[in-house]
Amino acid sequence: MQELIAAAEKIGAILKDRKQTVAVGESSAGGLISAALLAMPGASAYFTGGAVVYTRESRRELLGLPDAAFAGIKSVTEELALLLARGARDRLSATWGISEIGAAGPTGTRYGNPPGFTCIAVAGPVERAITLQTGISDRYTNMIKFSAAALELMAQCLAAAPPR
Repeated sequence: MQELIAAAEKIGAILKDRKQTVAVGESSAGGLISAALLAMPGASAYFTGGAVVYTRESRRELLGLPDAAFAGIKSVTEELALLLARGARDRLSATWGISEIGAAGPTGTRYGNPPGFTCIAVAGPVERAITLQTGISDRYTNMIKFSAAALELMAQCLAAAPPR
């Protein structure tokens, strides 16, 4: 968790300096992305909220994404991760949205994705999505790795975005 907090501290400082905000919609990371971002004193200046959106119902209710938004989108894809990141950003009126969806383990998804497989996205002034495959089935280790990758992607997007 310490590595997550160190990454989140840098992100929080940049967001505060730019007077920007972030919202999170995470799945198999189980709230660790949000927890890392909230571990910083003064997080209320940049963190608007987060949700663990583990099911389609929770995505519908917590992110305000109707079933029609998922039409034609396959599960556990970069396209779905971008939809969730945009949903978190828009639902919580943030500058940025971060999302993660995958299979932490020890088994894969019902859609055929192996354990250790996730798609992560950031939506804001810069949008990016990645797919990560750890090749391991340990649930907790994958949750940490997924969260670290999400924070790293957020840091990359902040670096690529205009300062204001």
